[in-house]
Amino acid sequence: MTGIDAAPRRAYRALHARHLDSLLRDRAGFAEPERRLARAIAAVFPFRTNDYVVDELIDWSAVPDDPIYRLTFPQPGMLSAADAARVQRLLDGGAPADRVQSAVRQIRGRLNPHPAGQQDENEPELDGRRLPGLQHKYAETLLVFPRPGQTCHAYCTYCFRWPQFVGDQELKMATDDVGGMCGYLAAHPEVTNVLITGGDALIMTAAVLRRYLEPLLSLATIESVRLGTKALSYWPYRVLTDPDADELLALLARVVASGRQLAVMAHFSHPRELQTEAVRQALARLAGTGAVIRAQAPLIRGVNDDPAVWAGMWRELTRLSVVPYYMFVERDTGPQGYFAVPLARAYEIYRDAYSRVSGLARTVRGPVMSATPGKVCVDGVAELAGERVFVLRMLQARDPALVGRPFFAGFDPAAIWLTDLKPAFGQADLLPRAVPG
Repeated sequence: MTGIDAAPRRAYRALHARHLDSLLRDRAGFAEPERRLARAIAAVFPFRTNDYVVDELIDWSAVPDDPIYRLTFPQPGMLSAADAARVQRLLDGGAPADRVQSAVRQIRGRLNPHPAGQQDENEPELDGRRLPGLQHKYAETLLVFPRPGQTCHAYCTYCFRWPQFVGDQELKMATDDVGGMCGYLAAHPEVTNVLITGGDALIMTAAVLRRYLEPLLSLATIESVRLGTKALSYWPYRVLTDPDADELLALLARVVASGRQLAVMAHFSHPRELQTEAVRQALARLAGTGAVIRAQAPLIRGVNDDPAVWAGMWRELTRLSVVPYYMFVERDTGPQGYFAVPLARAYEIYRDAYSRVSGLARTVRGPVMSATPGKVCVDGVAELAGERVFVLRMLQARDPALVGRPFFAGFDPAAIWLTDLKPAFGQADLLPRAVPG
């Protein structure tokens, strides 16, 4: 493709927790106490980055306030002071690995590792057999977590999928049962789209991804295929110069040629991720397959909690032919308490940013909570019947009859999640009810 050779060719090199100390010492100039705390946090939450993020996205002269640094490196507030001190004492004292891991597992267990009923309510069954690694929450959509795709080119500090990456098999959702996936889809014709997710769909080689995609093309009920990925942000060379980049693009083009929509669900959290020549070329090359690229990200304190950041990102995405899709609310898991923005402020940021872009960028929806009942959008704050309320709406729901129905919660400036809200107008229930007929 024209212009591809202009992107410098580089080999992918992952940087893990064992590299953290030297990165913080040599790049950020952090003293030993700061590095000790970072090591303790990285023992609980997964840490992984790569040379592209470190060399081209982070402004090390602005650390610790640089947004991409905050997005990818352990932050002091991600653990409570007590938990951080406990892990630090164990590490500093040379405690046996099993004792450290026991403490870490206890901490992780308190951090709601599987929110929104992922394991209890979303895992489907076929002929009385549960199908781990599949999730069927909404009638039309099946989520598939391929076992080889349960890692990423770099890990976001806010990531609600953090249990996928910590090495604890009890917490991990994954499957290599392609037959079970196809059997379930054949038995459930209401499923019209499949989301390959994780992890990161594009962490897999083209040959491995083909094992999951090709069977979908024989199912007439499947109208669209989605690939969840942050590779465009953290490793755009995946579709430029990786050894199987051309093979990958040919595979994606084949999905489009089958008459289905291929939607690449990209995660762009900050406009900095759109500024390199590599990512611009990657977006152009991927669009050349016929795929539709959509962009989504959560609103994260200290990273993108500024309407100017979102407006600038949505404008640039639109200019690059990427469709702004969702502004999410930080989920109720992991370091939510550190990264969350109150819902009232989230709505103000969304509204302000939305007002600064043209209609082409107003495809974006937000702020949206992916909660247990479904996707709940904060549509506004209003004064109704003498009460200040949040105006809410179900964009998607376990019960399809609730989709699109508005409902109201009492205004709470400190609320950060659906479970913090109380019903308005003295009602007994917060969630909307389906209206017969």
